[in-house]
Amino acid sequence: MANTLTKEKQVAVISALAEGNSIRSIERMTEIHRDTIMRLGMRVGETCAQILDQKMRGLTCSRIEVDEIWGFIGKKRRNATMTDRTRGIGDVWTFMSIDPVTKLIPSFIVGQRDRYHAHWFMDDLAGRLNNRIQLSTDGMDKYKDAVENAFGAVVDYAQIVKEYSTPSGQEVQRRYSPGELRAVTKTPINGAPNPDHICTSYIERANLTMRTHCKRLARLTLAFSKKLPNFKAAIALNIAYYNLVKTHGSLRCTPAQAAGIESSAWTVGDLVNAA
Repeated sequence: MANTLTKEKQVAVISALAEGNSIRSIERMTEIHRDTIMRLGMRVGETCAQILDQKMRGLTCSRIEVDEIWGFIGKKRRNATMTDRTRGIGDVWTFMSIDPVTKLIPSFIVGQRDRYHAHWFMDDLAGRLNNRIQLSTDGMDKYKDAVENAFGAVVDYAQIVKEYSTPSGQEVQRRYSPGELRAVTKTPINGAPNPDHICTSYIERANLTMRTHCKRLARLTLAFSKKLPNFKAAIALNIAYYNLVKTHGSLRCTPAQAAGIESSAWTVGDLVNAA
């Protein structure tokens, strides 16, 4: 069982999970049964969600970028029946935000790409901030009402839409290759956003980091989640690791240190001890 593992074994397992290893590969490397790895990951991930909820409060960010990252539980939506969907099987989206100055991820929500979760996400984000911000999102229509409901008039908000095209001669099966950027449209929605700061590049890069370090988000693998609680725990674990433990290359400290939330970097052992 997970609570009978030595501290060193627990740290090794959580470190491997946070660095993009699958559960079965960790099983082979550590000779710990996959069910034990799963239980430990769930316990630490659920604790990480609580830690992030407590610490990401009273933030003084000046700019925030928002985007959604796609994943799925059990099977993709097009293959899921109505019965599957009632059981939480199918596509799942993670709403994420980032402060492009400190690289901190202050808020995230796992759910569907719909009005309900857009409002929930913006309400959560607004409740963690102490001052007026400039907010940039993609062109999803549900954001406008959600931002107005959460922030009112106390926000400088703009949407940015990037149009891509597939280079001629590429086969359909290469749909995961990056397209060619053809046009960028920036649309102020509320307040007086600075055109130079209307951007979603930092959150898109954070999405790539998540896909790299969270195996459940990796494309074209067998490492996808089978249950929604497992997926949520994995996301929380990786965001806590990103915010509190991992030194950001351009900052030379963790995002939590850059934002003034922590005076020093956490270790994976600190995450395990908290759980």
